[in-house]
Amino acid sequence: MSSRPFIVAIDGPAGAGKSTVSKLLARRLGFALVDTGAIYRCVALMAQREGIAFDDDAQLEALLGRIHIHFQVVGEENHVLLDGQDVSSEIRAPEVSMNASQVSSRPVVRTGLLALQRRLALEAEKGAILEGRDIGTVVFPDADAKFFLEASSEIRARRRYEELFQKGVERSLEDVLADQIQRDRDDSTRAVAPLKAAEDAVRVDSSVLPLSEVVHQMEHEIQRRLTQRG
Repeated sequence: MSSRPFIVAIDGPAGAGKSTVSKLLARRLGFALVDTGAIYRCVALMAQREGIAFDDDAQLEALLGRIHIHFQVVGEENHVLLDGQDVSSEIRAPEVSMNASQVSSRPVVRTGLLALQRRLALEAEKGAILEGRDIGTVVFPDADAKFFLEASSEIRARRRYEELFQKGVERSLEDVLADQIQRDRDDSTRAVAPLKAAEDAVRVDSSVLPLSEVVHQMEHEIQRRLTQRG
């Protein structure tokens, strides 16, 4: 039996439901949860606060050397701590989302955060679920289970619109969809670690499936592989 934690990679575009599904799977399986998207958002937020240009590789590299990011599960929420401050809500703002897409395209940032992502997962006692854009292709190409969660642009934009509305953020659905399409384009066409499904990933379309069925399908596959691994 391998001593390495069981690694689950969940990739997919923004709004496909990765965060919700990952959180539910982690709780049901007793796995650690590593939200890699939140890590990039933290870098973008810190750069924004310090007035660092998102293409200034030297300043971004220096920033990575002093930033501290941790996850803390409180109740049913996975809180994101940036230098000890809970920024879980702040990093979900539309501006930070777009900035994170720019920051994540910089090779110096992706290289600098790769070791952190791997360490957070390998420190898990039983298993870890990582969600992001390049988990199954770059961060853990040897993950024990890989999934690519997807949904139509319109449905993903509607979900994001509803999420923002519940938080009191007033934006039109058209603007949210435009941002969604631009971010998809940025994520899938960047030169380094573009968003794409790993060849051996199980693809799950959440466009019409209820959340419970998405989680059930993925959990069933993970349990099957856990049994195979022994």
